[in-house]
Amino acid sequence: MATITSLVDTTTTTNQGKVGDTVNINGTALGTTTSVNFGGTTVTPTSVSATLVTFVIPSTAPCAGQVQVSVNLSNGTKSNALPFFIVSSPSTATSSPTCLPTTGGALTITGTGFASGGQVNVGTLTPVTFAAGGSNTTLTVTAPAHTPTGCSDSQPITVTTPGGTGTTGTAFVTYQKAPTITGTSPASGPIGTSVTINGSCFDNLISVTYTDSTGNTETDTTAASFGTFVLSTVPDNTLVPDNTTPGTITVTTCGGSTTTPFTITT
Repeated sequence: MATITSLVDTTTTTNQGKVGDTVNINGTALGTTTSVNFGGTTVTPTSVSATLVTFVIPSTAPCAGQVQVSVNLSNGTKSNALPFFIVSSPSTATSSPTCLPTTGGALTITGTGFASGGQVNVGTLTPVTFAAGGSNTTLTVTAPAHTPTGCSDSQPITVTTPGGTGTTGTAFVTYQKAPTITGTSPASGPIGTSVTINGSCFDNLISVTYTDSTGNTETDTTAASFGTFVLSTVPDNTLVPDNTTPGTITVTTCGGSTTTPFTITT
């Protein structure tokens, strides 16, 4: 009697795979196999021997889920059946956060087809693996470090599983260098002074914070108010003027923070 002992997808080396993969049927007394029963589809094998039958998963296979696999023999009998799992191709929809510092960090991706495990590709950086058995629609990995050539760049995110690789161009993450400040103009002034912050890599701005010499702070998180980083007014009188001890101005982007002295005078 023909007996199947295992099913091995040659791409995944497991009993799961996608349409187009070659599957090895291992067993005994398989030499007279004429066809393979793959769920509700009959498939012609690509090779037959007493211990090994190979076939290609047909395009008529289900998009995802479990099917039973057996072989038909020339004498009209059929072998036992074993389960095989069709894995759907993953898709990526969104990622959070949308911006990371050059050191990388936690990255959550939403989409479909993640439960079988696989790897996340951020641009051409080193792929990050994730285990099977988690959510099918959400996964979190640690994105690798990356230093842009300029101040920032955008990297596409794709997910690869035994079901294939998701379509690129649907989810991205921006890597941002930390800002640099070369100075302010003026370097000091009374409350109400218009201050220009000079430097670079101010894109993907989160906030500008003023800290006076006593530790009082005020933060503006409305990026539109900064324009070309000319601040309309030094914040109101919750800050304490100090003609001798400078406070600080801190610029924070998703790439990090940097600080420069600024004295609020009377």
